[in-house]
Amino acid sequence: MSKPSNIVVRNGGRSSAVWFQDTSQKTNQHQSWFRGEHTNYVPSRGKLMSASGVADSVLHGLRPDEPAIDRDTRITAFGSCFAANISNHLTKRNFNVAGGNSEESAAYVIRCGEGMVNTFVLRQQFEWAWEGKEFEQALWHGYKKEEFGYDEEVRLATKAIFDKTEVFILTVGLSEVWYDEVSKNVFWRTIPKNSYDPERHKFRLSTVQENKENLQAIYDLIQKHRPDAKLIVTLSPVPLAATFRDQACLPANATSKAVLRVAIDEFISEAKNSNVFYWPSYELVNDVFSGSMEDDMRHPKPMILDFIMHLFEAEWCKGGVADVEMNTLLIKALTESGDLPWRLRALADARDYASLRRLANRREFSENARVNKAMKNQLNALADQWEEAEAQNA
Repeated sequence: MSKPSNIVVRNGGRSSAVWFQDTSQKTNQHQSWFRGEHTNYVPSRGKLMSASGVADSVLHGLRPDEPAIDRDTRITAFGSCFAANISNHLTKRNFNVAGGNSEESAAYVIRCGEGMVNTFVLRQQFEWAWEGKEFEQALWHGYKKEEFGYDEEVRLATKAIFDKTEVFILTVGLSEVWYDEVSKNVFWRTIPKNSYDPERHKFRLSTVQENKENLQAIYDLIQKHRPDAKLIVTLSPVPLAATFRDQACLPANATSKAVLRVAIDEFISEAKNSNVFYWPSYELVNDVFSGSMEDDMRHPKPMILDFIMHLFEAEWCKGGVADVEMNTLLIKALTESGDLPWRLRALADARDYASLRRLANRREFSENARVNKAMKNQLNALADQWEEAEAQNA
């Protein structure tokens, strides 16, 4: 048997021992792999039973140093329809979200902001509003195929919104785009059938580099006109309704999302700016919950959305959300996703801690003993929180 060697790697003043040996000879000796400075393991289902466990498992490395939004902070959110969920939630919670008056409602980012699903279109809005960029042809169409022109009053309304914004939340959804072959400009959606010109109107899958450049161009404009503003980029978990590529929709959607996720990651990593952030709505929907989508396979279930919106508030907004509230919302979401028995929903609504304890202690939740124990412990901890809250309110 060959003699194991050891190497000491020094990182930032810390030493990590690396043991290895020549594997040309058979051996039963166990050796450890070098794991580097940062090693973050995939969580067990048991860890994802608490709001803090979810936050640690998904938000580590993505959080702001401290909550940056108070009731006066001006917020503008648009992009994929997931941005509308954030806007609606923060509005209901009495935060200062753009779109609250008739002048602002004229702006396209308010009227139909959830239809701006690719980075090209988001960039167009910033260039049009702040730089007065003009486009030669009609690029913007609504759900009913109506044309949205380049009205100066609308541009000024958009500019006024951007000029006041302190936190931009942009949600991107698609990397598949339709574009004009002559000008290379990209459309909001596809093209109305009666306007389609096969010689000019083309379809393609945009690249990581293109999307990264669009995000960087957007942030360059934000730094120019609102240098203190923060930018939060999110990736919509809502998949393609259909693909225009010659392949099945599910793998095409995986590619579409992967292009955007890599573009976002590279943009934020290269920006190295304390005012640029990623909010992992995509990962929260797809990785934390087993059955996260409605039967249409496109829209996250309401309780799951509710938990994610409150988690954003807990992390980003001053005042936050109480731990007991977050854990209760999580239990409801986990029942809706099928990760916990549906009966727990009624117990959560009533905050029936006695029944929750009985159920937690009598029922098995996983065939994995370690996960099952963790799930039982988390449910008992939530029962304790409910009982404590009841005593405080008595």
